[in-house]
Formats: sequence, structure tokens, C-alpha cells
Amino acid sequence: MENARGGEVIVLGSGVIGLTTAVVLAEGGSRVRVWAREPAERTTSAVAGALWWPYRIEPKALARAWALQSLSVYEELAARPEETGVRVVEGVLGETRLDEQGPWAAARLPGLRATTAEEYPGTGLWARLPLIDMPVHLRWLRERFLRASEARWGSPRTGSGAGTIETRTVTDLAEAGAPIVVNCTGLGARELVPDPAVRPVRGQLVIVENPGVRSWVVSTDPAAGTTTYVFPQPDRLVLGGTTDEDDWSLTPDPAVAAEIVERCAALRPEVAGARVLDHRVGLRPVRDAVRLQRQVLPDGRVLVHNYGHGGAGVTVAWGCARQAAGLAVGEGPAAAG
Repeated sequence: MENARGGEVIVLGSGVIGLTTAVVLAEGGSRVRVWAREPAERTTSAVAGALWWPYRIEPKALARAWALQSLSVYEELAARPEETGVRVVEGVLGETRLDEQGPWAAARLPGLRATTAEEYPGTGLWARLPLIDMPVHLRWLRERFLRASEARWGSPRTGSGAGTIETRTVTDLAEAGAPIVVNCTGLGARELVPDPAVRPVRGQLVIVENPGVRSWVVSTDPAAGTTTYVFPQPDRLVLGGTTDEDDWSLTPDPAVAAEIVERCAALRPEVAGARVLDHRVGLRPVRDAVRLQRQVLPDGRVLVHNYGHGGAGVTVAWGCARQAAGLAVGEGPAAAG
């Protein structure tokens, strides 16, 4: 990204998509500022279960390419889990068959195999996949961005403007006056662009003490319309979940929480009776297709959209960030929109 060096960029959004894009741009030599309505720890990304898997994201071919690029990064980061929040963990993808996956799966995930009856009561795949502790990972992304900016441009106090993360509400894209603006606002794009194609799919989680569970499990019940998952982190279990279409409520529902715990305990009996630590809700920014697109505005400024990743933002973050950075400096065609 030679021609990006010295270019001034404002990235809108501090979730995993925004921060990863800021890292790629800053490490490519751009002078990057991040503007966000709320700090990273209060974004939807901070609530994500964050298992790497290209699930329910369009367009499929591009999403798979973005996901595989991201997988390579996460595998490297898993060598430093305490620092990056990334571990490679074994688990079961329920109601999933090996012969339903394309050749990419066997080629890229050599340990992928059908589950045994002892491992899972139905049809499933046993896999080793990246599982990300999002609060840790978001802090690490923030620090990596700041380090990259300071290494090239010095401290923000020197007046370069690079390497700052500002809590700032933007109601009009014209407010971001940099030559290049990258819109990573997720669900916020619905009003900001405006783009009514972006809509929320609400997810509710229950956080409990980990009684010793080491492997993850995802189970889908098409008849009931539920997806149940248990994701072990070093100090807790993340239990889910819900997929509530067009639901904007951020208030946890106690009855739903009890149902989540009951479903998870049916998969992992150790969960029953585990002490509840927290209840969380996130609104996935779902769109029929990811919008990853470059626009040249009438005044000559460049606007790149990078939003609409639904619940797969972590899975595709690095692939999308690299393509968005290329679009920002004119090094690639628009990908999706």
C-alpha cells in the first residue's frame, strides 16, 4: 500500500471491523484517526461469542475468502493467547455434515471430521477453530493500532493527528472531513448512510463460571428456530443464544436467560448450577450482503463502506480490513454492495 503512506484517513467505528481496518491502514502507512460513538468495550463486538466460522454471511464466495485470510491471522495470534485473546479450541458444529462443506474445509482444516456418538448425539463436525475472547482482543487491537501509528507518526501530541481514538457521535458522513473516510459503523449505517437494508438481529447471552468445560459446542434446532452454544473462555463460559429478527431491545429477558441455560445444560450437563456472572445483549448488524464498496464523492474525497457483517464480523475481519484498505487507496475494485 505504498501510495497510502501519508494519506489521512478517518475510520468510523471501534468494533472489531473498525479497529482491524484501522490497524491495517496504520501499518500500511496511513495517518489514521478513529471516531466512534462508543468505546470498543461497549460495542456489539465486545458481546460476540466469537467462534471463527463463515456462518450466514453473503456473498458466500467473497465471505469465504475473507474468512480464510482472517483464519491465517488468528492462527498466528493464537501463539500469544493471553495478549491477543485468541486460542485454537476443539469443539462440535452440530447439525453440520462434512460432505456439505466445500473442498476448502478439508484442505484448510485438516482435523475436520464427523463426530462420534459419544461426542455428539446427532450429526456434527469435530473441529479445531479459533475462539476469541473479545474484550481482550479489542484491547489488543486498540494497542496495536496506537503502536503502529506512534511508530510512524510519533505521539498524537506532536500534532500529526494520527493514532487517536475519539468518542464522537457522527450524524452525517460529511462531518468526517478527511480525504479518505472508511465507514465501519455496523448497525449505525442504517441511519448514517442511510441504508435501511441494515437491520438488527438481537442476540442474548448468559455468562457463567466455567465448571471445567474445555471444548465448545454449537447446536441448531431448525424446528424450534434456536441455536444453542457453549463457548469456554479461560475465566468463564459464554452461553447462547438468540436470533431475534428486527428486535432493538438491549435489555436482557430473564425468561430467555433461563431457557438459554436450560438448553446449554442439555448439551453440557456441567453447566447446570453454574453461578451466573452476567447477562449480555448484542445487536448483530445484518444485511443481505456485506457492503464493501468504494465511492468517490463530488468533492473528490473517498468514502469506503465496510459494514453489514451480521454475526460473522470476527470471522471475516482481517480479510475485509485488507480489502477496505486497498479500496481506500485505490488498489482494488469494489467488492460487494
